[in-house]
Amino acid sequence: MPTKRRIYPALLALLWCLAPLPKTRAGLPEKPNLIFILCDDLSMGDLGCFGQKKIQTPNIDRMATEGTRFTQLYSGTSVCAPARCSLMTGLHLGHAAIRANRELKPEGQYPLPSGTFTVAQLLKSAGYTTACIGKWGLGMFDTTGSPLKLGFDHFYGYNCQRHAHDYFPTYLYNESVRFPLDGKTYSQNLIADDAIAWVRKSRSQPFFLYYAITLPHANYEIDDLGIYANRDWAKVEKTYAAMVTRLDRDVGRLLGLLKELKLDEKTLVILSAGDNGSAFDPKSGPGTFFAQSHGLRGAKRTMYEGGLRQGGIVCCPGIVPAGRVSDEPWAFWDFLPTAAQLSGAPLPAGRHFDGYSVVPLLTGGAAPERNFFYWELHEPHFMQALRSGDWKIVKPSPQNPAELYDLRHDPGERTNLAGREPDRLKQLTKLMVGARVNSPDWHTQP
Repeated sequence: MPTKRRIYPALLALLWCLAPLPKTRAGLPEKPNLIFILCDDLSMGDLGCFGQKKIQTPNIDRMATEGTRFTQLYSGTSVCAPARCSLMTGLHLGHAAIRANRELKPEGQYPLPSGTFTVAQLLKSAGYTTACIGKWGLGMFDTTGSPLKLGFDHFYGYNCQRHAHDYFPTYLYNESVRFPLDGKTYSQNLIADDAIAWVRKSRSQPFFLYYAITLPHANYEIDDLGIYANRDWAKVEKTYAAMVTRLDRDVGRLLGLLKELKLDEKTLVILSAGDNGSAFDPKSGPGTFFAQSHGLRGAKRTMYEGGLRQGGIVCCPGIVPAGRVSDEPWAFWDFLPTAAQLSGAPLPAGRHFDGYSVVPLLTGGAAPERNFFYWELHEPHFMQALRSGDWKIVKPSPQNPAELYDLRHDPGERTNLAGREPDRLKQLTKLMVGARVNSPDWHTQP
């Protein structure tokens, strides 16, 4: 009897991995594994599948071939912490608890407040095991924003995004415990190894991995320039390219593991090319050298498309159409309700969410109908944007007049139509004013 008791759980785990899961009416496996890969300050134009010619990203390119490539996956906003808040909570920046990067000393950022509900908590309620590996940036472990208090079973990497600027750190965190490093170890090597180990360990039950890779955010540091070492490029360009290719390698390791464990058909993987637009000005330096912008205006910390619009890649063989390219827009705040539909977890009663489930879009159908997308940011000053259909209004600052763009004919936002379309401008302004809830922490004046 003791021997049978030891073997039985192992047999159950093996059967779960090898047997096909029952299908839902939509053709999806019941309770598929979910992986959200969030790159940091990458531009979709850095990826070969989005047209990059100088940087090699073969694994992500193959992911796009085997899955669906989305050209308009919008970030929560155009800087790190509030964008990640939107992703985790299903709220756009008119309702989110964090609407700027605000640093705390000695370490950490403004924390998610008590009562916050996250996608990890939602999936825990449906029986998932959960992990955040990479970077958090939404509250240190002794605050209400700790990932370990908000639904994550496991954490590994950087909590503080300021600390994450150092790729050769003297410490990282495993759970809430700081462990020392020699200052010579490239952090992404450890983070990637932990992600692989955690998926192996968690393969016997439904899991959610929030893989928040820190690459290729500044500081621009790499332990090996690899194929770029002898290129006749500036040092920052060689280093940046090597960081993107390293990111690609680690995404490839993870996708390869899913195939090895025969979990690829039971795992929906979403990759966002960045948490916001590129950190480089599209008109100079590496931004121009790598032709990142796809003709979009602006970059990080702006309300223009170059700061908000990202590329997305989604794959799950047999479920997500292979080789499809979709221009349908969706956003970070759609992830939580999408996870609810995929997992079968009911959204908690009495809570407001701004997102919509995009399961039909991911599986080959159309995007949900909605009135608008909304963004704001409070650094270095208050700014707003709203998209309704193909029309977008941008308020660059409280002092600047609102600008109006027709994204269908002018995705680069070159021609301000505010003077020619006063009625439309008035309509979108009204929507923008009503899209947000005021807060003492996030006032609308400079």
